[in-house]
Amino acid sequence: MKIQLETFPVTRIAYVRQTGPYGPGNSKAMEALKEWAQAHRLLTGSAILFGIPQDNPDTTLPEHCRYDACISVPENAQADKSINYGEIPGGTYAIVTIQHTAEAVQKAWTEILPSLYGSGHLLDYQRPVMERYTGDMISNHLCQLCFPVH
Repeated sequence: MKIQLETFPVTRIAYVRQTGPYGPGNSKAMEALKEWAQAHRLLTGSAILFGIPQDNPDTTLPEHCRYDACISVPENAQADKSINYGEIPGGTYAIVTIQHTAEAVQKAWTEILPSLYGSGHLLDYQRPVMERYTGDMISNHLCQLCFPVH
């Protein structure tokens, strides 16, 4: 597994929150976000989408798990009351690019943490683990898992 380190700037996002078991509901939230972004001319070739699971399903009941489907938005974008806004904290992230399948995501989760610890990096629990997608990645069924490290 190839791990790359990247420093993210603080990023303003618009997001749709899904609450409930992780899985098909996450995809529905992402589709709702894409529809909103398309209507607001934000779903361009340079758009960056993020999926942010807010809870650990091993310690949170499935019906309470939160997932945010996000898109980066310009700082000067006019606010729209029909969607939520927030920020992704900047900092260093360990990035792995994988096939966008449940099996590949699960495998990456089991392999990356030992690899990070073995290389002297520690997970930063103050920032979220994220999925990141660009237009090219989506059309090639790829995603990047972004693990905050320090």
